[in-house]
Amino acid sequence: MKKIFVTALLSALAFLPTATVYAATAAELDAEVVETIRIFKKDVKGADVFLNQAAGYLVFPRVIKVGIGLGAESGEGALVVNDRSAAYFRTTSGSFGLQLGAQAKSMVIAFMTKESLTKFRESSGWQVGVDGSVALIDLGAGKQINTGNIKDPVVGFIFGSKGLMYNLTLEGTKISRIKKD
Repeated sequence: MKKIFVTALLSALAFLPTATVYAATAAELDAEVVETIRIFKKDVKGADVFLNQAAGYLVFPRVIKVGIGLGAESGEGALVVNDRSAAYFRTTSGSFGLQLGAQAKSMVIAFMTKESLTKFRESSGWQVGVDGSVALIDLGAGKQINTGNIKDPVVGFIFGSKGLMYNLTLEGTKISRIKKD
């Protein structure tokens, strides 16, 4: 059993670096972030009003998850404040359970208060569920954000899921600052 566990972990981790395409430069990542926000606003009614109310938001254009018993997930993105990229980040997480396949998705994590944004920016590494709670919004079939009902200081959206694996959770996700040229 231990051998199967180790083999599954190594297999999942071996595929992750090749499956995740990191942007080579800040300019390339910025372009991907702008396109992701454009798609988010086009596909979700009320997204533009919602993002305008946020103090800042993280955008991860492409997060790749692979799993064979154990799963690993990673992607790069930017923190947008005042409609400009303020810093760059990598998201990573791991999971254990019944899973097999690969998935690509986009994520937006909005900081609705200046306090929540400041706490995130001052952290050296931020983990969902430990350093802060993120209310995950399921848009459902209507795909509309009702800004009047959102009272949480940090709100997350997962959209554009493509692939064979589906898991709507951010719990345990680690977000770390990276440098881009």
